[in-house]
Amino acid sequence: MKPFETERLRIRNFEPHDGADLLAYLHQPTSHCFMALALADLDAARSEARARSSSDDYLAICLKDGGRVIGDVFGVAEPSDTVDQSDTVAVGWNLNPHFGKAGYAIEAARGLFADLFSVRNARRLYAYVDEGNAASERLCERLGMRQEGVFREYVSFVNDAHGKPVFENTKQYAILRHEWTRGADASRTPAP
Repeated sequence: MKPFETERLRIRNFEPHDGADLLAYLHQPTSHCFMALALADLDAARSEARARSSSDDYLAICLKDGGRVIGDVFGVAEPSDTVDQSDTVAVGWNLNPHFGKAGYAIEAARGLFADLFSVRNARRLYAYVDEGNAASERLCERLGMRQEGVFREYVSFVNDAHGKPVFENTKQYAILRHEWTRGADASRTPAP
């Protein structure tokens, strides 16, 4: 993947030396949906960074100033055995909470969306958001995504005190290329 930049960020492939920064936000994920990605220690983080370095699925969000990895974005093409859906991409983001509320998530996601639509020729992007993850719900809406539905008791990422799975509702958001382009054009048009 060719790296790209936004105003304050550089989005690039992970590199094997990114383990410590990856551990900083995946040691104790803040969202239930990332619990399966939790890293126990620096060795596990280094191994995960090496694995991610050979893939374009998860991309490192780096500060231009200093190069620190502060999170990741991902765009994974929809798999299908019957029809070509390679232009339909699942997207998401995970930011180190120490860098929250600074606008980095929206900046990185906008950069990812622009890259997916213009460089990788995506037609449709969609995101799954745990119901109640207000920050990601707002982010989807700020990106121009529309809520398409709610999957009731869709998936379990955690167990209750008795060891039984807690099934959570999941919202699906999506945006089409022409909606993204129309939104981008509207933001460039001066108000009357």
